[in-house]
Amino acid sequence: MLQAKIDITLRKTVADPQGLTIKHALESLGYQNLADVRMGKLVTIKLDTGDKQAAEADIKEMCQKLLANPIIEDYSFTISEE
Repeated sequence: MLQAKIDITLRKTVADPQGLTIKHALESLGYQNLADVRMGKLVTIKLDTGDKQAAEADIKEMCQKLLANPIIEDYSFTISEE
């Protein structure tokens, strides 16, 4: 069995209002050395296969078709043995 961890973030050129809100909140708590805060999503998928190459192809397809919006989001993933 394999496990994929997919990290989805807004592209650097896309404004991140949620990240900005978190940055302001952290600054109000006294954390003044923050250059930037970006918010993202982590998706974990367990795959019932041992074929890592096929799993990579499937995860890439899932990201392109559903999990990430390719216009405004970037994604990266890792696949490991569970």
